[in-house]
Amino acid sequence: MPLPTTNHQIRLAARPVGLPQASDWSHTTAPVTEPVEGGLLIKTLALSIDPAMRGWMNEGKSYIAPVGIGEVMRAGGVGQVIASRHPDYAVGDMVSAGLGVQEYLALAPSDIARSGLTKIDLRMGSLSQWLNVLGMPGMTGYFGLMDVGQPRAGETLVVSGAAGAVGQTVGQVAKIKGCRVVGIAGGQAKCDWVVQELGFDACIDYKASPSAVREGLKTHCPKGVDIYFDNVGGDILDTVLTRINRKARIVICGAISQYNNTTPVKGPANYLSLLVNRARMEGIVVFDYADRYAVGVAEMAGYLREGRMKSKEDIVIGLDQFPTTLLKLFQGENFGKLVLQVAEA
Repeated sequence: MPLPTTNHQIRLAARPVGLPQASDWSHTTAPVTEPVEGGLLIKTLALSIDPAMRGWMNEGKSYIAPVGIGEVMRAGGVGQVIASRHPDYAVGDMVSAGLGVQEYLALAPSDIARSGLTKIDLRMGSLSQWLNVLGMPGMTGYFGLMDVGQPRAGETLVVSGAAGAVGQTVGQVAKIKGCRVVGIAGGQAKCDWVVQELGFDACIDYKASPSAVREGLKTHCPKGVDIYFDNVGGDILDTVLTRINRKARIVICGAISQYNNTTPVKGPANYLSLLVNRARMEGIVVFDYADRYAVGVAEMAGYLREGRMKSKEDIVIGLDQFPTTLLKLFQGENFGKLVLQVAEA
């Protein structure tokens, strides 16, 4: 079968101020080329749409270099090898990698390690699950919980963004490890889902009222909070800090409430609770665990196989839908892991 000739791409055209706008993106095309010796060509099937993308668009020092103006927008994804001159990869192999927001990616030998290219086994999970519980969000939740949160049976864990990609993994693994799990999510439907489908002990709808989180924590965490896995930052983090126990662990994974601020990021006013309770607050960046992903994948694939874990994805179809799909994250519109389907296998 002849190779395609045109690669549709979405590039960063300007650094957003606040929420990304249509003018911050450019829709471009580039020729598709045969792979060089030792390289391969990948067809993008689906992309992971993550809150971290908003940070990658900003200029400044972070855990990873920002996306450059004019560069293809960074994105992890799953795809299929459609041409190969590499001995370890055959045409038809399914892979995950940093594919970017584009239809095709040609990798030279020097790019392969940097892209995080890994074969995936669809017997362990579906393509969308490889972007969720078996992918970067799942690894973030697993290692953030197990390495930073260090759960012990009988402890109480609270996780914000409970119905999102990371939150659903954190809550389910914590339950498997014997914790009492309380989620925080936006809307009754999401709260009902994490309790009735995922098995959380309770879920607080932060949209219900201005005092919903404070009152919900009093009701559902009467003995305090031992682990807080934070995906949102802002006022919710501040409120949870008032309920932590001695030696509590606060896992800082994200701060989606702050990502589009045009004013300085709001830090925790109640941070002295860490001192009073001899508690610890520590960040998690999933790339630090890349050499251990296989451990997390194997454990959670087992939970999926045994029916002890569920994986919900919110799938949007079409590469050109990327700009509006990204905004769903910050408007609380996605229900489950947000995935952009680019093509079919």
